[in-house]
Amino acid sequence: MIQSMTGFGKAVAELPNKKISIEIKSLNSKQLDLNTRIPGVYREKDIEIRNLLSQEIERGKVDFYIFIEHIDSTISNKINLGAVESYHKQITETATKLNIDTPTDWFSLILRLPETIKTEITELDEDEWLTIKQTVAETLKAFTSFRIQEGAMLEKIFTNKITAISTLLQEIEKYDSERIEKIKIRMAEAIKKLETSSFDENRFEQEMIYYIERLDVNEEKSRLDNHLKYFLETMHTEKSQGRKLGFIAQEIGREINTLGSKSNHAEMQKIVVQMKDELEQVKEQILNVL
Repeated sequence: MIQSMTGFGKAVAELPNKKISIEIKSLNSKQLDLNTRIPGVYREKDIEIRNLLSQEIERGKVDFYIFIEHIDSTISNKINLGAVESYHKQITETATKLNIDTPTDWFSLILRLPETIKTEITELDEDEWLTIKQTVAETLKAFTSFRIQEGAMLEKIFTNKITAISTLLQEIEKYDSERIEKIKIRMAEAIKKLETSSFDENRFEQEMIYYIERLDVNEEKSRLDNHLKYFLETMHTEKSQGRKLGFIAQEIGREINTLGSKSNHAEMQKIVVQMKDELEQVKEQILNVL
């Protein structure tokens, strides 16, 4: 069962004086790119949080958030007077320099700027930290469930596309023998049109065999069929196989390209173009596979 690198998980913990919400979001990335945004009171636990996340999340561009909503009315935020004075001075000087009016709502504007509101940070209680860890685990569980759900959608896409390529490969069979016969006929007719009345028939036969062998696509068809089966097998039996599926898709692409270059037949080349279109859609989605 495959998993998507796109994921989302959320869990909420209720404490006596606050509500804590934890979120994890992820997008595709070649490796684990982890970014944490947590309140200052939990900053000392940043490394431990990262360890908890990295044990469960193997790859992806991951954003981790902790939000605090204070319930206790005794907990108050304080205005950072120094920051407000500094912002006001800069706004006034800039307005004077640009010869524009100072905004009438400058105070509400400043309060939305960084560092103007300070929340008193208390020491982290150990019981509270245990609750946070449990909530992180719940968030990870929801996050993984989301990834599995998205992976199931990707699995359907891959199955449909690989099956379509396999069906197109079977269609090539009916044109392959016809193609060889047409090549033989064209070569024989070309020889007849030559002005010379004599030629080495044995040499012609050898050249004919050599040319036809170069156009033979049986090996490519066999390898392509094996690669398609291996892709489906890998998708169903292994975890965290995004890179491996990418490698298999590359091999599928090589065989399809060789079929196209060797086909020398209009209908076969049309089929090859259809194969390439299906494979391109597979490659695009593989980037999202864990």
